[in-house]
Amino acid sequence: MSITREDAWTLLQKHVHTPNLISHALAVEAVMRYFAKQFGEDEEQWGVIGLCHDIDYEQYPEEHCIKALDLLTDAGWPEFYIHAVQSHGWGLCCDIEPISRLEKTLYTIDELTGLVSATALVRPSKSILDLKVKSVKKKWKSKAFSAGVDRSVILKGTEMLGMELSEVIDWTIKGMQEIALELGLVGNP
Repeated sequence: MSITREDAWTLLQKHVHTPNLISHALAVEAVMRYFAKQFGEDEEQWGVIGLCHDIDYEQYPEEHCIKALDLLTDAGWPEFYIHAVQSHGWGLCCDIEPISRLEKTLYTIDELTGLVSATALVRPSKSILDLKVKSVKKKWKSKAFSAGVDRSVILKGTEMLGMELSEVIDWTIKGMQEIALELGLVGNP
């Protein structure tokens, strides 16, 4: 059984109402689709999992990635999808390790989308459309900038994927650029 984007969107709207969380879900979906395309994987599957990766966060922040099991099981999601969603919290809020390339990608880019968004918003253009990897890497070095972004998770994920940090940042930017309007990151490039 596969889950359609429409199914995932309906489920997300049932459990997530905060605009920032919805925007984050859309960013992660877009980046997951971009990585899937680069890897020759199923873009729909990767996107759906990215879209609903924080399905339990708004209602159950103390049980994040744990409560997702119940919500997704009740919605009839396959075990593979559920494991992928839960594994993005590995070492943070659960002990489900990311195994597949899909899971490792989600684990890696979840935090990174926040750093990329924040970097775009502090630029004079306030746009992701002209954002470069070097700008994100410059902000990466400032621990005070987007202090909530756990850079160690991104680095661990990058290593698990066998990719360079610059390439992961580049692909994340490119994925988010595809939906810049929806993310409110068009700005004035």
